[in-house]
Amino acid sequence: MNNFWSEFTQLSKELVEVNKVINNNLKSRNKLMENALKDLLNSGGKFLRPAFVLIAHSFGNEQSQDIYTIAAVMEMFHMATLVHDDVIDESKLRRGKETIQHKYGKNFAVYVGDYLFCICFNLLAKCSSAKSIEVDTLSLSRICLGEIEQYQAKFKKEVNIKEYLRRISYKTAELISLSFYAGAVEGKCNKKLTKKLQNIGHNIGMAFQIIDDLLDFKGTEAVVGKPVCNDLKQGIYTLPIIYALQDKNYKIENLLSKEKLSDEDINSIVNTLKDEGYLRKAEKLAQSYTDKAFKLINTLPEGHNKDTLVNVTNKLLTRTF
Repeated sequence: MNNFWSEFTQLSKELVEVNKVINNNLKSRNKLMENALKDLLNSGGKFLRPAFVLIAHSFGNEQSQDIYTIAAVMEMFHMATLVHDDVIDESKLRRGKETIQHKYGKNFAVYVGDYLFCICFNLLAKCSSAKSIEVDTLSLSRICLGEIEQYQAKFKKEVNIKEYLRRISYKTAELISLSFYAGAVEGKCNKKLTKKLQNIGHNIGMAFQIIDDLLDFKGTEAVVGKPVCNDLKQGIYTLPIIYALQDKNYKIENLLSKEKLSDEDINSIVNTLKDEGYLRKAEKLAQSYTDKAFKLINTLPEGHNKDTLVNVTNKLLTRTF
C-alpha cells in the first residue's frame, strides 16, 4: 500500500482489503494481460478514489457488505482510463514505471483498458442498483468527453479558462466526485449529505488537477513519476499557459508558434510563467477550490471520519510545488 496512508491506520487496513478484491478480479486465463494489470496495480498509485468511497461510506447509517467491491471498481475505472490515456499520449512512463502501451504495444493496451471496464461493470451488475449503474455510466461518459475535448484542443491557442475547467471537471473531478457519491449511497446517507459529499469530491478533484498541472511545470521527473512539461510538448495547454495566452504574452505566443519546442524553449516558457506570475495565479485558483472543499467539510457531522477527511484532503492538496 502506498505510504501516503501510513498515518491513517484504519483506512490503510481497509484499502488493503480493497486491493485484495482488485487482485482477485484481475485473474485471467491470459497471463500476459493479468501480469500487465498487476504491474500497474502495484506501481504505487495512491488509491485515492477507493479511499474516498470508504470515507464517504463512513458518514452513513449502514455498513454495506459490498463497499470494498464498490471501492475496487472506482480504482479499476481509474486504472482503465490511465491505460487508455497512455495510449493517446504515447507515454513511456507512468508512476516512474514503463507503461503498458510502451511495453506491450498500443493495441494490447487498448484491449487491456477495455477488459478493465468489463470487469467493473460485471462487478457493478452484481452489487449495485440500476440507478447507481446509470450514474456510473453517465460519469464515465463525461470522463470520455473530457478526454475528447482535451484531444481536440491540442495546440489550440484560443482555449479559454471556462473550457479548461470543464475539461478537468470531466476528466478528473468527475471520478473523485463519483467516488464520494458511491460511498455515500452505499452507506445510506440522506440526499442532502450525499450531495454535500459529492460536491466535496468535485472541489477536491478540481484543486487536485490544477495542482497536478502545476507540477508539470514546477516538479521533477522523480517527484511526478513521468517526464515534466510533457503536456506542453504535446500541445495540451493547461491553466498557466492559458492565463499567458489570454494575456497575449508575446514571448509565450511566439514560442508556441514553433513547430517543435527545444529544451531551451521549454525552459524559457517555464521561466516566463514563473517570472510573470502565471504559475502563482494558477496556484490561487487551486487554493480557491481547496477552500471550497474545506468549507463544505467543516459542515459535516463531527467524528473520526470527518477528522480523517480533513487530514487526507490537507495532505493531498498541499503537495510539493
